[in-house]
Amino acid sequence: MSAKADGTFELTSFEPEVLDEGPGAALGQVRITKTFQGGLAGSSTVTMLSVADIEGSPAAYVAVERFTGELDGRKGSFVLQHSAPGSHGEHLAIRVVPGTGSGDLTGIVGTFEIIQSDDGGHSYVLEYTLAFDTSQPPSR
Repeated sequence: MSAKADGTFELTSFEPEVLDEGPGAALGQVRITKTFQGGLAGSSTVTMLSVADIEGSPAAYVAVERFTGELDGRKGSFVLQHSAPGSHGEHLAIRVVPGTGSGDLTGIVGTFEIIQSDDGGHSYVLEYTLAFDTSQPPSR
């Protein structure tokens, strides 16, 4: 059974590091922490590798993100995989990595969408399926 969770998140830390500046592009690494509200309640840690073009604008990135907390009242964790091969984030794909769910989130698969508002705020939509029936209450 498919389900959907949505809400907001805040970046609580953003720690960039330039790894390589060369002709045409700069390669970097960023460690980010986030706090989630809504269907997801908890926090995550992101490790991102990025490419910036010669003007310093984002050109592409890949990242892994471990979420720990609750999803619609179910406790556990899972890992998201981000991939943005486009020149400015177009074709961004974020998915739950199969096999990474723990606790009540064991067996989770799905897709994750980030929405950035004009004021710089962030919201999300997670469409997911669990290996068990989500209509049943979570274990306690």
